[in-house]
Amino acid sequence: MLRSFTPCSHSTLRALLAPAALTLALLHGSSHAADPAAFPHRPVHIVVPVAPGGSADKLTRILGERLSTLWGQTVVVENVTGASGTIGAARVAKAAPDGYTLLQQGEGLTLNAILFPDLAYDGQKAFAPVIKAVVNPQILVVNPRTGITSFADYLARAKARPDSISLALPGNGGIAHVAHEIIAQETGAKVNYIPYSGGAPATLDVLGGHADATLITLAAVTEYVRAGKLRALAVTTAYRSPALPDVPTMAEAGLPGFSVESWQGYFVPAGTPPEVIQKINRDIQTVMASPEVRAKLEDMGFKVAGGSPSDLAASLRIERPKYAQAIKASGIELR
Repeated sequence: MLRSFTPCSHSTLRALLAPAALTLALLHGSSHAADPAAFPHRPVHIVVPVAPGGSADKLTRILGERLSTLWGQTVVVENVTGASGTIGAARVAKAAPDGYTLLQQGEGLTLNAILFPDLAYDGQKAFAPVIKAVVNPQILVVNPRTGITSFADYLARAKARPDSISLALPGNGGIAHVAHEIIAQETGAKVNYIPYSGGAPATLDVLGGHADATLITLAAVTEYVRAGKLRALAVTTAYRSPALPDVPTMAEAGLPGFSVESWQGYFVPAGTPPEVIQKINRDIQTVMASPEVRAKLEDMGFKVAGGSPSDLAASLRIERPKYAQAIKASGIELR
């Protein structure tokens, strides 16, 4: 028996088909979300919690550009500054745990968890590690107009005339602050700390003569040292940097045994699927393995690190007690 068919209007047809279309769209979206091989299928955001132009920002923009090409998706780098990087970190802590929002961070993640008792997030549990991308020295540089020519000269002036040297800090309570406090404990040198929202504004004020010196990630100032606009006194690591091989270590320049190595890496909100974390890790390592990218990073002063998410997790467990002890001994407090 044949049933008659009565044509319906376009609006009625759309109404009938809409639920089915929505169901198909949801199924398609969920299949993408559940399949790490499909990641990413929309733009990825990387939050950099310091001002544009600093070493963390430069690193992330280099990697972000290459990841965008690899993924076929836009990678948006967002500079979310303030409160020693905790504002940017808080934003990522609240993001969906799906891999589409990353946090660029280094030892600051550990330092902030120690220094700030009332963070809006749990500094040890809010994030899942993805990769330690690079390691690098901190470097002490001065404006040549200060007349300071060596690390020994710097220490002598800071001891003879306490607070006469203005030291621009890339962040209050950051690795530069902690490292310099260790120097102060060991030598008795005392300087006037001036905190900034990142390495770029701190460097600009030293270049302009508004501050005398800065202790900062080497990659942030390499070009200025090579051009003679800043004078490099010493690096904090136990090894010299190939990017500036003539600059001595602090151990060589008068502080035997002194060594502080900083690093920069990437995190996602806790709860992000392990398969997605592993894919981001592999893709970042693929990008960093490119001879062009590696050469660019090494020329800036970075040392490519890499490794697994568990490697970064192990590194965090090791550095926390070390920095907690240094902070306690220095008396640094932030509120």
